[in-house]
Parts: sequence; structure tokens; C-alpha cells
Amino acid sequence: MSQLELEKGFNNKCGVTLSDSVEGRVIADIMREKPGVEVSHYPAMIRIDGTGVLEFDMSEISDDLGRDFDPYSFQVEMSTHYGRMVMLDDKIMLFADPEEARKYINF
Repeated sequence: MSQLELEKGFNNKCGVTLSDSVEGRVIADIMREKPGVEVSHYPAMIRIDGTGVLEFDMSEISDDLGRDFDPYSFQVEMSTHYGRMVMLDDKIMLFADPEEARKYINF
């Protein structure tokens, strides 16, 4: 039996957990094609993990869904996230390093 090891330190990862729904599957299909993104499917959820920055473009999602989809609708589909989240009018961005989000928010 192998030992699990706790990884300490900065791993440069960020991600979201989405419901396994029509919208969640469309988002997963879009993100799967992007470099540095890993998509994992579970019975009732979809996990999307990325390195550095994850960017969810609402117009890209809207086009694939065939209807309007905005950042608020994205948050309804999202159950959890890790990383600094920045919500803009046309996209949601997640940053592994909170300092990278500085140009979008004041903190």
C-alpha cells in the first residue's frame, strides 16, 4: 500500500467544480481543448483544473449552448472554486496566484 504525501507550497493551480448538467458539460467540452486544463467527470459533478489562469469566456459558452450565458449563470452551475476568482461582464477568470488578479480588482 502506498503512502499519500502532503504537498506543501505553491502548486500554481486553480479550478472549479460544476454540476453535471447540460451547461456544465458544454463548459467542460470547451475547456478540455485549452492548453494546461484538466477535466475530470464524476457521477454528479465535473472538475476543471488549470495551471496559472483559467478563463471562462461567456460568449464562447453562449455560442456552444445556443443561448445567452452570463457570469451569474456560470456561478449557478459552479458549486466550488479554488484560486482568486474575478468576475467580469464577459468572462470569469481564476488565478492561482492572487497577485496576478491585482490588475482586475483592488485588494
